[in-house]
Amino acid sequence: MANRLRARPAHAPGPAYLSYTPNGKKLVTVGLNGALRVFQHDSEDEPAVIDVLTDNHFAVAATIEFILVGAEDGSVTKYSLLTNSMEEMLVRSSLPVRDIAISPDGQWAAVASDELEVKVVNTQDMTRVMYLREHPRPAKHVSFDISGAMVAVSCTDGLVYVYSLSSEQPQLVKRIDGLIKMLDNEAEASSKAVWHPDGRAFAAPSSTRDFQVVARNDWKLQKAFRGGHRGDISAAAWSPNGALLVTAGVDKSLVLWETRSQKMLKSFDDVHNVILAMQWHPTDNVLSYTNNNGELFIRENFAPNEHAKLLKIALQHAPMNGDPLNDISGNARKPMLNGVKPNGHVRSGDDYIEGLLDDAMSQDGADFIEDDDGAGYAEEPNRNGKRVARSIEGPQAKRQAPGPVWQPQIHEPFQPGSTPWKGNRRYLCLNLTGFVWTVNQETHNTVTVEFYDRQEHRDFHFTDPYMYDKACLNEKGTLFACPASSHHPAILYYRPHETWTSRTDWRTELPKGEEVSSISLSDSCIVATTTAGYVRIYSLFGVPLKMYRQKSSPAVTCVSWRDYVMTVGNGPVGGDETTRLLYTIENVKRDEICQSEDILALPDGVELKSVFFSEKGDPCIYDSDGVLLILQHWRTPGQAKWVPLLDTRTLDRLASGKKEESYWPVAVANNKFHCIILKGGEEYPYFPRPLLSDFEFRIPISSAPNGDEDEINADNTLQNSLEEKYVQSSLQYSLIQDLVENTNATQTQKLEATGLEREVDKVLLQLLAVECREGEERGMKALEIATLMKDRTGKMLEAAGKVAQRFQRDILSEKITQLAERRLVGLVDDDEV
Repeated sequence: MANRLRARPAHAPGPAYLSYTPNGKKLVTVGLNGALRVFQHDSEDEPAVIDVLTDNHFAVAATIEFILVGAEDGSVTKYSLLTNSMEEMLVRSSLPVRDIAISPDGQWAAVASDELEVKVVNTQDMTRVMYLREHPRPAKHVSFDISGAMVAVSCTDGLVYVYSLSSEQPQLVKRIDGLIKMLDNEAEASSKAVWHPDGRAFAAPSSTRDFQVVARNDWKLQKAFRGGHRGDISAAAWSPNGALLVTAGVDKSLVLWETRSQKMLKSFDDVHNVILAMQWHPTDNVLSYTNNNGELFIRENFAPNEHAKLLKIALQHAPMNGDPLNDISGNARKPMLNGVKPNGHVRSGDDYIEGLLDDAMSQDGADFIEDDDGAGYAEEPNRNGKRVARSIEGPQAKRQAPGPVWQPQIHEPFQPGSTPWKGNRRYLCLNLTGFVWTVNQETHNTVTVEFYDRQEHRDFHFTDPYMYDKACLNEKGTLFACPASSHHPAILYYRPHETWTSRTDWRTELPKGEEVSSISLSDSCIVATTTAGYVRIYSLFGVPLKMYRQKSSPAVTCVSWRDYVMTVGNGPVGGDETTRLLYTIENVKRDEICQSEDILALPDGVELKSVFFSEKGDPCIYDSDGVLLILQHWRTPGQAKWVPLLDTRTLDRLASGKKEESYWPVAVANNKFHCIILKGGEEYPYFPRPLLSDFEFRIPISSAPNGDEDEINADNTLQNSLEEKYVQSSLQYSLIQDLVENTNATQTQKLEATGLEREVDKVLLQLLAVECREGEERGMKALEIATLMKDRTGKMLEAAGKVAQRFQRDILSEKITQLAERRLVGLVDDDEV
C-alpha cells in the first residue's frame, strides 16, 4: 500500500508543534493562533478545538489526562484532555517558553525558556519546583531519560548539560562539549537530545549535520547517522522499539534510517516546508509532524512494506560501539529490557514478574522436559520455582490423595528501605543517612550512593558487575548483597566510608546454592539471613562472629542497631491460612536473647511493610494499615509489647477525605515519624527522589469529641489532648528508662530520663487541673491522677495540693497532702493506686 500523505491545516502560517498522548489515542497541536487542536487517532472527524487566552505557542507536551502548553508570554498552562478545558497556570517565566518535556510518570515537567534557568515543576503541585542553573546561557531544548531521573538540557552555548534529579537539589552530572552547535533560541535547526527507548544512550544533531549517539554510562560518542542531510537537522524521532530512526532537516529533507546498521532506508522528496516537530505513533506505522507553515501531516504506512516489519520486533539496542548486532529476523525470542515489552510499552508489575517467570522457565529448554518413557524421573517446578523429581510409581504415589495440595500463605522476604524496579532503576536503600540507587545497564549495573550531609561524607558511584540487589547504609559504611549467577555464588560486600589503612572493604561468598534473603548493618556488626535458614553475623571487618539456624522459617527480614539484632520469620499458620510472623532480638556481644520467637503484633489481613530501629535504638514496625508501632520493655524477656505511636489514617491532612495518599516509612527520629508521602495509588517512591516529610507522634487514645456546644467540645478536646500526651510521655519515659538501666548510658541519656519523668508529672498536673475545674464530683478521679505522679520528693504532690486549693477543692487538697506525707515516710507502695 502506498504511503498516504494527510495534510491538515492546523494553525496560522508559522511554527507549529505536536505531541501524542502516551497511548496514541490523541494528537495535540499548537501554533501561533489562540487555539489548540486535539485530533483523534485513526479518525476522519474534525479535531476538537480548545480556545485559549494566549497565542504564539512554541511548546506542547501531553499525558493521557492533560497537556502542557508553553507560550511566548512565558506561561505554561495545563489543560485537561478529559474536559478540553483549562485547569491551571502551572508555571510562568518572564521570557518566552521554548520547550517542555514531561517525565515518563507524568509527575514532573521540565520547562526551557529564554531565561537562564530551567524550571522542573511538579504537575500536581505547582509549589514544588526544582531549578537547573549550571548552564550559563538560555536552554533551547529539554528532554527526560526513560526513567525520569535525568534531564538533558541543550543550551544555546553549544553544550549539552545532563542533570540528575534523584536528590533534593538537582546535580549536574556531565557537560558534553563538541556535540551540538551554538544556535539561537528562535533557530529552526534543532540541538535536542533524543533518548533512545532502551535508555542506554541519547542522540543529538551534531555540528556536522549528523545525528550522533552518546552513551549514558560514560558520555562518550558512539555510532552516528551520517550523510542524510545537506542542512542542519531540525527534528528527529526514534520508533517506539528503537529499531528505526527518522530525521528531518532545514533543507526540507526527511530520511528514514535503520538503527542497527545506521543505514539510510529511504529519503522522502515530498516535504515542502521545514519540519519542526515529529513523533511516531506508539503502536502503528504512522509518523506525524508539523512544520513552519502551521501544517500537520499524518503519514500512514510511513515505513515501506519491506521495512515495516522492523516496527514489530522487540525493543532494540541503541547503536553503541562494540555491541553485537541485534537479531531482527523476527524469529528470535523477544527479550524484555528494562521492564519494556516488545511493543515498546512499559509493562506493569504483574506483567514484569510474569515475564521473569516465563524467561526462567524457557532457559535451556526447561519447559520442554517430558516424561517420555513413564519411568518417573521427570521434574516439575515446586512452589519456589525449582525443579524437583516427580515420582509416578511407588508407595508414595498410592498414599497421595487426589486434588490440589494445600500450602500456607507465607510472608515473602523483603529488604527494608528498598523498592522494586521501575523502568531500569530502583532504590536499594533509603534512610536518614542517605540513599543508594542502582541503574540496570543490561550487562552490568551502576550504583550511586548519595548522602544528605555532604560535608561529612562524599557521594560515590561505581560500576557493578555483580548486580547487587540489596544494600544498607549508615554513618560508618555501605553493605551490599547480590544473588548467585553462573559466574559467582551469592556475595556480601562491605565498603567503609573512612579508613586509616589502604584498603578495608571486603567481600565474602556464601556456599553454593545459598542466597541472601535480607541484610542489615549497624555500628558494630553485619547480619545476613539466607535461604538455607541461617543467620550469619560478621564484624565490620569481615570476621564471622556467629552462625545459627533461624527457628522461624523461611526468614522475612532482619535489622540491627549497635550490638542488637532483630530477625523476623514465618511462624505457625493461623486460622486465615497465613503464617504468623515471629521475631527474635538478641545482643550479639553479650550472647543474650532479649525476646525469643515472640509474635509480631499484626491484625488479620494486615501485612508487615517495614522494620527498623529508632534513632534511640528501639524496634519499630510499620504495617499495611499505616500504623507505626514501637516495642516497649523489649530488653526484658517475656515483657515486650507493641505500642502504637501513630495511625496515619487519623492525620488531620486526611480529615477532609479529598486526599488520596499513603506513606513510605523512612525512620523514627527526634520523636517524629519520617516518611515519604506517596500520592494517589503509588506504593513506592520513585525518581526524582521526593522530599522527606515528618509527622508528630499521636497515640490513638480516642476519637475526636462530638458535641453540640463549643464549650463542651473545647473542654473535651483539651482533656483528650492531655490524656494522649500523658500516655505518650509515659511511653517515652519507659523507653529511655529501659535504656539507662540496661546499657552503659551516657550522662545526656540520664538527664533525658530525668526530664521525661518531670514531663509525665507536668502533664498529670494539667489533667488534675481539668478535673478540679469540672467540679467536686470529679474528686476521686483527680486523686487517682495524683497517685500516678512519679516524683518521690513531694514537690509535685505539693503543687497538686495547691491546684486543688485554687479551685477550692478542700477535701481533695487534704487527701493529696496525706498521700504526700505517707510517701515521704515510705508507707505507700509504688503499685498502690
